[in-house]
Amino acid sequence: MQRRFWGKVPVRFVLSYLHFKPKGRVQRLLHQLKYKGASDLGAHLGKRYGAVLVDHQLHEQFDIVIPVPLHKQKQKKRGYNQSDSFAEGLGASMQIPVHVSVLKRTLNTTSQTSKSRLDRWQNVEQVFQVREQNAVKGKRVLLADDVMTTGATLEACVKVLLNSGCTEVSVITIAAA
Repeated sequence: MQRRFWGKVPVRFVLSYLHFKPKGRVQRLLHQLKYKGASDLGAHLGKRYGAVLVDHQLHEQFDIVIPVPLHKQKQKKRGYNQSDSFAEGLGASMQIPVHVSVLKRTLNTTSQTSKSRLDRWQNVEQVFQVREQNAVKGKRVLLADDVMTTGATLEACVKVLLNSGCTEVSVITIAAA
C-alpha cells in the first residue's frame, strides 16, 4: 500500500485493517457502514483496530487522528461521516485526540467508485483545505478513511496537511483494495 504514494507524497505509515475484494464480505460491511446507517460499525472497527495498534505500540507514533471529510451536503444526506466514526473509535482505543473539523471538503465531488486513477485524482486534486492550521502544526497526523483504492483522496488530503505544517502524515483505513 505504501507504493501507492511513492513519488507523490511522503507518508510515514500506511495501515489498513481489512482487505477489500469486490463482492466480498468487506465490501458488504463497508456498504452497511456507508449507506445503511450503521455508523456504530465504524466506531467498533476503529476500536478493534486501535487496540491492535496499541498492542504493537504503534499508537505512540501519532499525535492526532483526522478523518477524511465528506462534503456538508453529502454528510447531511447520509446523516454522518463514516470516516469520523472510524476515527473516533481509533482515538478512543489509542487515547489520541480526534479532530473532525480540521480538514474541510470544499467541493461536492462525484463518487470515485467508477472512475479511473487519473479521473479519481482530478476529481479530488484541489477539494480539501485545512481549517485549523494550529491543530496540525508540528504534529504527527494519522489520517483516517474508510477504504483506499487508488489512494487519490488520501493523497490530496496528505498534501494539504503537509502544506499546513504537520511534521508527518500516516494513513489508516478500514479496508484497502
